[in-house]
Amino acid sequence: MMPPKPLTNAASFSFVPWIFLFTLAVRLVVLIRFSHSIHFLPEGDDMAFYNDWALRIAHGPWTDGKAFYGLPGYAYCVAGIYQCAGGYNPFAVGLLQAVFDGVVAVLLYKIALFAFCLKDLGKVDRLAKVRPHAIGLMAAAAWIFYLPAQAFSAILMPTVWLVLAYYALLWWVLKTRSASWYHPWLGIGIAAGAVAMLVATILFLLPLIIVAIAIKGEPAGAWRIRLTKIAGGIAVLVAGVYIGASPAWVHNYFVAHERVMLSAHSGINFWIGNNPAATGYPKMPPGIHATQDGLLRDSITLAENAAGRSLTRAEVSTFWSGKANSYIRDHFAAWLHLIAAKLGNFWNAYQYDDLSVIKLLRDEGILPPGLRFGIIAALGLAALIPVVRAFPRAGWVAAAVLLHMCALLPVFVTERYRLAAVPGLMILGAGGLWLLWENLTRSRWVAVGGQVAALVVVVWFVSIPRADIGLWSLDHYKAGIRATAAGDLDRAQRNLETAFAYVQDNSDINFALGNLWLARAGRTTDGREMVIRRTHAKLFYRRALEIEPGHAGTLNNLGVLAMDEKRWAVAERFLAAAVQAEPESGKTHYLLARTRFENGDMAGARASLDEAMRLRPGQREIVEFRDQLTKPSTP
Repeated sequence: MMPPKPLTNAASFSFVPWIFLFTLAVRLVVLIRFSHSIHFLPEGDDMAFYNDWALRIAHGPWTDGKAFYGLPGYAYCVAGIYQCAGGYNPFAVGLLQAVFDGVVAVLLYKIALFAFCLKDLGKVDRLAKVRPHAIGLMAAAAWIFYLPAQAFSAILMPTVWLVLAYYALLWWVLKTRSASWYHPWLGIGIAAGAVAMLVATILFLLPLIIVAIAIKGEPAGAWRIRLTKIAGGIAVLVAGVYIGASPAWVHNYFVAHERVMLSAHSGINFWIGNNPAATGYPKMPPGIHATQDGLLRDSITLAENAAGRSLTRAEVSTFWSGKANSYIRDHFAAWLHLIAAKLGNFWNAYQYDDLSVIKLLRDEGILPPGLRFGIIAALGLAALIPVVRAFPRAGWVAAAVLLHMCALLPVFVTERYRLAAVPGLMILGAGGLWLLWENLTRSRWVAVGGQVAALVVVVWFVSIPRADIGLWSLDHYKAGIRATAAGDLDRAQRNLETAFAYVQDNSDINFALGNLWLARAGRTTDGREMVIRRTHAKLFYRRALEIEPGHAGTLNNLGVLAMDEKRWAVAERFLAAAVQAEPESGKTHYLLARTRFENGDMAGARASLDEAMRLRPGQREIVEFRDQLTKPSTP
């Protein structure tokens, strides 16, 4: 029996444009407010990573000739948007993502029409015409006012792209009433492969699509013919994935000459999620910076240091995945405990926003009041079993949610990573609320009691407090460094001191406080006050070095302070250590060259300057210093 066609009466169409337009209007309000913020232009974290990569693509060579070390799709899409917009224009990216979010809200409504319509199944239900529309509208409204969705639609991150693709593919599968051995599976596979170049977790939807191939194929024929058609559909789906992802693997295989399907950074992500210090959140192992750019750079450097030679990016990925596999094999019981922690993290109300962008936009009054994950998770998880029992087609939605959860278990959980599960939870939660109302109106007290009891248990489960106090410092730390960069030093001090109150033995927090006091020293003309503030900065810097002796930023800044005080020997010692910790920093090589020049070490100055020129060709200060060194001395 073929799956029934969902309701298509006039009401099903009348809501669609209003849902889209209202969602778009809310997202545009957020985007316009954000565009007036001093934080609108990407200045750090993954946003700056993608932005810088896109600008390199738009203004320079499209590739460095090596295997991609970071999923390339979003960077190339943003570069294309910049080109179409006539230049650097993050607003254009945000505008497109606002449109995407509007489509997501429409998809929630359309999927609810399919999942909660029982009329076509021949069941007598006087609410059949109202129920799917009401549930769809509740789910769409929840998405419109969901705080993380509002935030991530406005910033340079591919999160919304994944959410749209995930539920567009789900809807494509659901609306397919009949299929051949290749249609529509080839198109779905191509779409999944293309999206995988932006966010690879889309591939975890493939098991659901394979189930659809088995269910929705042509029923006629003997079982052998049936199995042959299912096998053919799966083969076509896989072929479509490779076709869709071909720009990535063709580049990696034939340009970089490395056997990498999408990106070679999967190994380091696997190690971050599966190592002795892992918590289920993205806690960086020792020696690895938390920023995307720093993470990728450090992962290569550490792997090459361990191997004692230069490595291809594929070899770097193999190195880290090998370490993770060894940990899992040798500490299997501890790893199972870690998987349980990841499951708890996924459903927990704690908002681990590794970018801290939600707090940033809330503090600046950019985001309107809205929903958070805890309430959505509680309603959706509590409703999962009763809703699927009452409305079997909602099982497709539940499966999509659980498959996305499984996609995060090999790595770690963050607010943006779990966002793709939220629309499905909203559909299930809205369905659960409607079912509860129906049970109340019909005096089904046993069913009501079961739903309420399940909700109480789930609310307890998602509300279990996180034991690691360091988690509570993250938002304050991120907000503090952004406020420092923006020059709002009073707010920066409040946030950083709050972060420090939670965790005193974190090198990055101490480093950030050192930067704060150094910035404060630059704000005063009182000589005595300046000395006091610079002394505060040095104290925090030295504490950061006690915690992490190779902290490159701290070594660099102590070197700069020594340069300001004309203590050239001290400056050279700090900057040489900074270069050793971060050899790819052109700025540090340039500062070391200047210090060696002041120390009278001309050969050392030229060697450091050559390295700075290699890493930052054409930078004005470096070029001017080169001219100074090569200028003939006047007798």
